[in-house]
Amino acid sequence: MILGGIVFGVLGVLHALYTLMDLGNPQRLVPADPSVRDAMANSALRLSGGATDMWRVWVGLNLTHSLGLLLLAAVAVWAGARIGGVSASIFLGLTAVGCIYLIIGLLYFFRSPAIGLAIGTGCFAAAWILSGR
Repeated sequence: MILGGIVFGVLGVLHALYTLMDLGNPQRLVPADPSVRDAMANSALRLSGGATDMWRVWVGLNLTHSLGLLLLAAVAVWAGARIGGVSASIFLGLTAVGCIYLIIGLLYFFRSPAIGLAIGTGCFAAAWILSGR
């Protein structure tokens, strides 16, 4: 469980760092075509009534995604450290959330994060199975 948490934590930290580095020098989590980023910056989000643009939404979504990964990692490390005093349902829940991240990763991300999500989720599943013994 701790190992899976560390994997998710590394993914979350890298995602946050890449997002923050892209604020000054966009080259990681940005479209390959710079004109698309420019179009995002010049296109308001309809739901906001013009209060924000798609680039700001993109940055915010990436940062909150990182936060979600870090929260999942923290719960997993906490649960792993208390392995004898944590309900198996915590392990089931972490495995389920890991599976959801993995499915989303396989559908919408690229190879490296999907591999990391598979490893972290596999660790969660192994801990869940072993916690039943």
